[in-house]
Amino acid sequence: MKYLIIIGLLFNSLTSAGQSEDVRTGIVIIHQDARVDSLLEARKKLGPLYSQLEGFRVQIFMESGNTAVQQAESIIRTFREEFPDVPAYLSFGQPYYRIRVGDFRNRIEAEGFLRNVIGRYNQAFVVRERINSPTLKNFSIQNQDL
Repeated sequence: MKYLIIIGLLFNSLTSAGQSEDVRTGIVIIHQDARVDSLLEARKKLGPLYSQLEGFRVQIFMESGNTAVQQAESIIRTFREEFPDVPAYLSFGQPYYRIRVGDFRNRIEAEGFLRNVIGRYNQAFVVRERINSPTLKNFSIQNQDL
């Protein structure tokens, strides 16, 4: 019981240490250590060295032969019109041209997307592959006097 109380107090202090809220206005103020920005800048400077990680993609096309490249390019154009926010990658592994789409960090995300495309691309399936890491989005927090 003593350990449970200590864990509860520790959890409560950790969750409330980084932010405060003005109940009257509903504004949340986040107190961020300046070192976080320097870490983000250092990560950006590393560039492509750490830009890929293990993840999943959905393969929607695999074909060999003389017309495989033209077919693949046509399918990529159609796919990008239907899903403009999902990246598509054309690769060649002898003797097949493959189109794999998406940068999914876990299998559940990939399977969810597979359900969206399986009607259009009936031979689609999920594959484990090195994916591009998600981009870091810049945002700024403005101080507002209350």
